[in-house]
Amino acid sequence: MISDSPALLLIAGAGQYPLLVAKGARAAGVRRLAVLALRGQACRAVRQTADECFQVGVGEVQRAFDWIHGLGIRDVMLAGQIHPTALFRTRFDARARELMSHLNVKSAHSIFGLVARELEAAGLRVLPASTYMNDYLPAAGVLTARAPDARELADIACGERAARAVGVADIGQTVVVRHGMVLAVEAFEGTNAAIRRGARLGGPGAVVVKVARDGHDMRYDIPVIGAQTLRVLRRARIRALAFQSRRTLLLDREEVVAGANRCGLSIVSLAHDLPTAPTRPPADGKVP
Repeated sequence: MISDSPALLLIAGAGQYPLLVAKGARAAGVRRLAVLALRGQACRAVRQTADECFQVGVGEVQRAFDWIHGLGIRDVMLAGQIHPTALFRTRFDARARELMSHLNVKSAHSIFGLVARELEAAGLRVLPASTYMNDYLPAAGVLTARAPDARELADIACGERAARAVGVADIGQTVVVRHGMVLAVEAFEGTNAAIRRGARLGGPGAVVVKVARDGHDMRYDIPVIGAQTLRVLRRARIRALAFQSRRTLLLDREEVVAGANRCGLSIVSLAHDLPTAPTRPPADGKVP
């Protein structure tokens, strides 16, 4: 039986993002929080915030659904990363193997999409990954003391076009550009590895652009930037970072902006013509 009381099931991967979701949900009045923690991914802090917690391996789909069925919770969110290597090193159970066999293209977006469809088939409502995260979705504008110069603005425009085109092909969200040349396109290795690869090819002075594609399903795989991203950008000697306003989560904002100012990195939240990420559960019971 599904309960109508304020309750949330959080499927938690790596990073601090799941913990921020949990805190935001509590602040918004969620009284019951259940956490399905992916073993080796979810941090101890997010597990400790839960009223109920269950740990499973990335490939233990049947165990996960057996536990979920007994909760009686309607709303679920997917938050946090799964390290790419986990999908190659884990042992998948029979249900996971059967589900994966239906995917011709295996990417973060397609795999999480498959999980979302299975959760909906089980009677759950999958909320956007931006729910309860309003404070972490910057409006459009330059966030740092230094604005991009003319060359960097041209590279940002080039990168935005390329990233949106790559997103349509469901490859990745991030591109690295310098002097109009696309140096790296994010694939399964993730954002940080793509930045390092682009910097090795183009040297210092490149720009990084990260976007959610047109029609991006905000229930999962929302773009995220945080303190770890800044550390990678600084080591790679990137000059500018751009992402879509109100469609990208910026964690550790004060730390990121202060650190960027110290090294002269420009950070820009881009205006665009796409829908913004929802931050509250839909009142009519339907997820956009």
